[in-house]
Formats: sequence, structure tokens, C-alpha cells
Amino acid sequence: MTTVAEGLLLELLDPANRADPYPTYRRIRERGALQLPESHVAVFSTFAECDAVLRHPSSCSDRMKSTLAQRHMAEHDAEPRGATSFLFLDAPDHTRLRGLVSKAFVPKVINALEPDIRTLVDGLLDTVSDGSFDAIAGLAYPLPVAVICRLLGVPIEDEPKFRDASALLAQALDPFMAMTGEVSELFDQQMAAGRWLADYLRDLIAQRRRRPGDDLMSALIQVEESGDQLTEDEIVATCDLLLIAGHETTVNLIANAILAMLRHPQQWTALGSDPGRVSSVIEETMRYDPPVQLVSRIAGADMTIGDIDVPKGDTMLLLVAAAHRDAAVFDRADEFDPDRGAIRHLGFGKGPHFCLGAPLARLEASVALSAITARFPQAHLAADPVYKANLTLRGMSTLFVAP
Repeated sequence: MTTVAEGLLLELLDPANRADPYPTYRRIRERGALQLPESHVAVFSTFAECDAVLRHPSSCSDRMKSTLAQRHMAEHDAEPRGATSFLFLDAPDHTRLRGLVSKAFVPKVINALEPDIRTLVDGLLDTVSDGSFDAIAGLAYPLPVAVICRLLGVPIEDEPKFRDASALLAQALDPFMAMTGEVSELFDQQMAAGRWLADYLRDLIAQRRRRPGDDLMSALIQVEESGDQLTEDEIVATCDLLLIAGHETTVNLIANAILAMLRHPQQWTALGSDPGRVSSVIEETMRYDPPVQLVSRIAGADMTIGDIDVPKGDTMLLLVAAAHRDAAVFDRADEFDPDRGAIRHLGFGKGPHFCLGAPLARLEASVALSAITARFPQAHLAADPVYKANLTLRGMSTLFVAP
């Protein structure tokens, strides 16, 4: 028999609710923290709870520390996985790997991309005709993947393969198993996409070892501190993270901001006439309709969050999209208002796992949003947006705009 809590979580998983999950988030938040003891899952949805979990010293990112993962390995006599991205590592491994990667991701590397980003955006918008155009296919999608391909030194002609792999692997971030106890029907395709991407990146590493270039892949190979270097597995995992998490989230940030402003035309007009507003638009979009709707942590020890005791090994799902609409923290929480003043959000994480790619995402979104609002001051929605099935990285598949 399905409990009320389980019913609300299954409602979140239902793709039919992707266009507007916020009523469901509100009902979950009003009900309070949810615990599913048999599934070893706790769900938090208020800002205070999510913030507390992200700040807690016993919150772990390594999913292999979960009770469910440990049980799965024991039942299948499986070995722990090898190197993974620092997104799913804890100290001291996370500290070491992030420290090395950040050396190849310094501000001057990001800032040097701005002229290319402006050229890319202008070129994409130059193709817009008098009729409606898809802001996803025409701007929000091709821009981040082109930037990442340039960063890594990936030939742009390979972009379609990256697009397909990225889409499958982004959906693999959904907590399907944690919520249902079942494996996604796309599991085999996701595993195949992951293997293809790893093999491709290993070939690229071998090329860069022979002929280093002025790209991030070459920098990751060369980075060193006190005799320590990244292994090939660690470079693959890092590039994997940049491609999937960095690409999908930036697509969603740009598209969600475009949609929010088109639904609030005064904001579209204001940004078009004053590009200095773009930072506030971006941060309010991160709060109002975040590209990453939920994150997970593992209890590394018995923990207490609010009134909830979380046993060691339980998975904690943090519904940050619900937390960002918490009326206890935000005045007019359901309104899109870049002029609300100081804008707090958890969209880029907290603490040691704060998003390393946040400056790049902000830069790409700033250039894209400033340009599209200035060039098409009378733009309006041409059709209702269509959403992908993704829950964690919730985003649109089409967003038609009439310029």
C-alpha cells in the first residue's frame, strides 16, 4: 500500500508534472520532512533543512557509502567502482582532486572565453528569421556544448554524439532507484553511453599526451602539485562531469531565464535596455526555477536535521527547488522578481562542493541573455514549452519564441 509520502514522491517522478512541479513541491514542503525507513531515504524540502544538510560535516557525497549501495554490492558480490568525479567524492579524495582540477580552471581561463562566447551567441542569433524560433535548439543548447568542446579541445563535428550521450547520462542523475527501488528502463542505454564517452575521452587524452594543445584537457594532463598528478581515470571522470553536469545545467539556466522573462515582459524589456541587470536575472532564475531541482547526500554518521533523526547510510534527497519557494525565507516566494534585493539560493551548492563551473555558467548566461533581449525587444512566447523527462536536471526540450 502506497503511503501519502510515497505518493507525493511518485508524483514528482511523473513526467506529466514536469511543466509545473511547484504545486507538488509545495505540498511536500507543507507536509514536512519525509522518511521512508524501508527505502533508507529521507526527503527534505525547506530552505533551513536543505541548507543544514549541505553544511553538515557528516553529509557525504560518495553514493557508495549508502546502505542501498552497500547492500547491492554485497548481494551481487561487486567491487567498489574506480575513480569518479569529485562531485561524488568526499575528503580527503575530494580535496585533492578538486584542488588539482581547479588549477586548470582558474578565472583567467574562464574570462579568456568571453570574446568567443560573444561571437558564438551573435552567430546563433544571426540565424533567427522573422518567424518563431526554438530558443533551445537555436541558442540555449548549442552555446554550452560549443564552449565545452572548445575548452576540452573536442572537434565540434563530434557534438551530436556528445549531445546524445549527455542527454542519457543527465537523466541517470534522477533518484529513480532511491524513490522506487527499481532500476530505470534506460539503464542499459545509460551504461552504454557512459562507456562510449569514457573510451572517447581516453582516446582524446592519448592525443593530447602526444600533442599538447591550448585546451583544458592538456592542462589537466599537465597539472601537478608536490609531485601529485591526475590519473587518466580522474581526467576522464572530470571531463565527464564538465560535459554532462556543466552542459545540461547551463542549457537549463539560459532557457529558464528566457521563459521567466517572457512570462514577465517588463523584465525582458528592462534587461534589453539595461544589460547591467543580467546578474540579478540569473540569480533570481537560480532561485525561482533552478536548473538543478534536487541533490542528494549520504549520512556519513547518525545525524539530526531539524526534528528528523537520519541513520548512518541513509540517502538524503534535498528538494532545492522546493526550498527556494519557502515562504519562511522568501517574501513572495512564487513570484519571479530580480529586483527583490539580496537573492539567496542553493543552486550552486554549498561548502566544499560549491559548483566549480559556476563562473562559466554565469558568464555564458550573461552574454546569451543580454544579447537576446537587446536584439529582440518585442519577443514573446510562440507556444507552450515542452519539457524533457528529467527530474534532477529538469529542463525544456523546446521553447518557441516569436522575435
